[in-house]
Amino acid sequence: MPDPIPPNLPASISRRWGRLAPLLFGGALMILGCRPNTAGTAIDAQATIEFDPSPPAVGRVGLKIVLTDTAGQPVRLGHLEVEGNMNHAGMRPVFTRLEEVEPGRYAGPIEFTMGGDWFLLLSGQIPGGGRFDKKVDVPGVKPK
Repeated sequence: MPDPIPPNLPASISRRWGRLAPLLFGGALMILGCRPNTAGTAIDAQATIEFDPSPPAVGRVGLKIVLTDTAGQPVRLGHLEVEGNMNHAGMRPVFTRLEEVEPGRYAGPIEFTMGGDWFLLLSGQIPGGGRFDKKVDVPGVKPK
Protein backbone atom coordinates (compact mmCIF):
# COMPACT_ATOMS: atom_id res chain seq x y z
CA MET A 1 0.00 0.00 0.00
CA PRO A 2 1.48 3.41 -0.91
CA ASP A 3 2.28 5.85 1.87
CA PRO A 4 -0.63 8.36 2.15
CA ILE A 5 1.81 11.13 3.16
CA PRO A 6 3.64 12.71 0.21
CA PRO A 7 7.44 12.31 0.66
CA ASN A 8 8.31 15.94 -0.18
CA LEU A 9 6.35 17.55 2.72
CA PRO A 10 8.24 19.12 5.65
CA ALA A 11 8.45 16.84 8.71
CA SER A 12 6.05 18.96 10.83
CA ILE A 13 3.30 18.81 8.19
CA SER A 14 3.96 15.12 7.65
CA ARG A 15 3.54 14.40 11.39
CA ARG A 16 0.34 16.50 11.60
CA TRP A 17 -1.12 14.75 8.56
CA GLY A 18 -0.24 11.38 10.08
CA ARG A 19 -2.18 12.27 13.24
CA LEU A 20 -5.06 14.13 11.60
CA ALA A 21 -5.89 11.75 8.74
CA PRO A 22 -7.25 8.91 10.93
CA LEU A 23 -9.41 11.39 12.87
CA LEU A 24 -10.86 12.91 9.70
CA PHE A 25 -11.49 9.48 8.20
CA GLY A 26 -13.13 8.21 11.41
CA GLY A 27 -15.32 11.32 11.63
CA ALA A 28 -16.47 10.91 8.04
CA LEU A 29 -17.39 7.28 8.72
CA MET A 30 -19.38 8.26 11.81
CA ILE A 31 -21.31 10.93 9.93
CA LEU A 32 -22.14 8.60 7.05
CA GLY A 33 -23.00 5.73 9.38
CA CYS A 34 -25.41 7.79 11.46
CA ARG A 35 -27.72 8.80 8.62
CA PRO A 36 -31.27 7.44 8.87
CA ASN A 37 -31.96 4.49 6.60
CA THR A 38 -35.06 5.64 4.73
CA ALA A 39 -35.03 2.65 2.36
CA GLY A 40 -35.70 0.29 5.27
CA THR A 41 -38.21 2.45 7.12
CA ALA A 42 -40.95 0.42 8.76
CA ILE A 43 -44.54 1.56 8.40
CA ASP A 44 -47.25 1.22 10.99
CA ALA A 45 -50.38 -0.45 9.65
CA GLN A 46 -53.47 -2.17 10.98
CA ALA A 47 -54.02 -5.78 9.86
CA THR A 48 -57.55 -7.20 9.80
CA ILE A 49 -57.57 -10.99 9.33
CA GLU A 50 -60.34 -13.31 8.19
CA PHE A 51 -60.22 -17.10 7.92
CA ASP A 52 -62.44 -19.43 5.88
CA PRO A 53 -63.57 -21.49 7.72
CA SER A 54 -63.77 -19.40 10.85
CA PRO A 55 -62.53 -20.31 13.38
CA PRO A 56 -59.62 -21.90 11.50
CA ALA A 57 -59.01 -25.64 11.72
CA VAL A 58 -56.15 -27.99 10.92
CA GLY A 59 -55.60 -28.27 7.17
CA ARG A 60 -55.80 -25.83 4.29
CA VAL A 61 -57.58 -22.62 5.28
CA GLY A 62 -58.44 -19.52 3.26
CA LEU A 63 -56.73 -16.39 4.58
CA LYS A 64 -57.71 -12.80 3.81
CA ILE A 65 -55.83 -9.83 5.23
CA VAL A 66 -56.71 -6.14 4.89
CA LEU A 67 -53.90 -3.64 5.59
CA THR A 68 -54.66 0.01 6.32
CA ASP A 69 -52.41 2.84 7.45
CA THR A 70 -53.14 5.16 10.38
CA ALA A 71 -55.36 7.32 8.13
CA GLY A 72 -57.43 4.28 7.08
CA GLN A 73 -55.95 4.16 3.56
CA PRO A 74 -55.01 0.82 1.95
CA VAL A 75 -51.38 -0.30 2.28
CA ARG A 76 -50.17 -1.57 -1.12
CA LEU A 77 -47.38 -4.13 -1.08
CA GLY A 78 -48.05 -6.16 -4.24
CA HIS A 79 -47.86 -9.32 -2.14
CA LEU A 80 -47.59 -10.27 1.51
CA GLU A 81 -45.28 -12.96 2.93
CA VAL A 82 -46.76 -14.95 5.82
CA GLU A 83 -44.95 -17.26 8.22
CA GLY A 84 -47.13 -19.28 10.60
CA ASN A 85 -45.70 -20.63 13.87
CA MET A 86 -47.13 -22.43 16.86
CA ASN A 87 -46.67 -20.74 20.23
CA HIS A 88 -44.64 -23.70 21.53
CA ALA A 89 -41.25 -24.87 20.33
CA GLY A 90 -40.69 -27.95 18.21
CA MET A 91 -43.10 -27.41 15.34
CA ARG A 92 -41.96 -26.56 11.83
CA PRO A 93 -43.26 -23.19 10.57
CA VAL A 94 -45.55 -22.92 7.55
CA PHE A 95 -45.10 -20.31 4.82
CA THR A 96 -47.38 -18.77 2.24
CA ARG A 97 -47.47 -15.78 -0.06
CA LEU A 98 -50.68 -13.80 -0.34
CA GLU A 99 -51.36 -11.85 -3.52
CA GLU A 100 -52.96 -8.42 -3.56
CA VAL A 101 -56.50 -8.91 -4.93
CA GLU A 102 -57.59 -5.27 -4.39
CA PRO A 103 -55.68 -2.27 -3.04
CA GLY A 104 -54.62 -3.24 0.49
CA ARG A 105 -56.43 -6.62 0.35
CA TYR A 106 -54.45 -9.88 0.25
CA ALA A 107 -55.73 -13.42 -0.14
CA GLY A 108 -54.44 -16.98 -0.36
CA PRO A 109 -54.31 -20.28 1.51
CA ILE A 110 -52.39 -21.28 4.60
CA GLU A 111 -51.93 -24.81 5.94
CA PHE A 112 -52.26 -25.25 9.70
CA THR A 113 -50.54 -28.52 10.64
CA MET A 114 -51.75 -28.88 14.23
CA GLY A 115 -54.49 -27.62 16.50
CA GLY A 116 -53.61 -25.03 19.13
CA ASP A 117 -52.38 -21.47 19.40
CA TRP A 118 -50.49 -20.00 16.45
CA PHE A 119 -49.10 -16.63 15.43
CA LEU A 120 -48.52 -15.19 11.97
CA LEU A 121 -45.54 -13.05 10.98
CA LEU A 122 -46.61 -10.75 8.15
CA SER A 123 -44.00 -8.98 6.03
CA GLY A 124 -43.77 -7.09 2.80
CA GLN A 125 -41.77 -4.52 0.85
CA ILE A 126 -43.40 -1.19 0.02
CA PRO A 127 -42.77 -0.01 -3.54
CA GLY A 128 -40.39 2.96 -3.40
CA GLY A 129 -38.88 1.88 -0.07
CA GLY A 130 -39.93 0.85 3.39
CA ARG A 131 -41.03 -2.36 5.04
CA PHE A 132 -44.13 -3.72 6.69
CA ASP A 133 -43.72 -6.28 9.50
CA LYS A 134 -46.35 -7.35 11.99
CA LYS A 135 -47.07 -10.26 14.35
CA VAL A 136 -50.68 -11.42 14.65
CA ASP A 137 -51.91 -14.01 17.17
CA VAL A 138 -54.21 -16.81 16.00
CA PRO A 139 -55.49 -18.53 19.13
CA GLY A 140 -57.38 -21.81 19.12
CA VAL A 141 -56.85 -23.43 15.70
CA LYS A 142 -59.28 -26.36 15.89
CA PRO A 143 -58.00 -29.95 15.62
CA LYS A 144 -59.32 -32.16 12.80
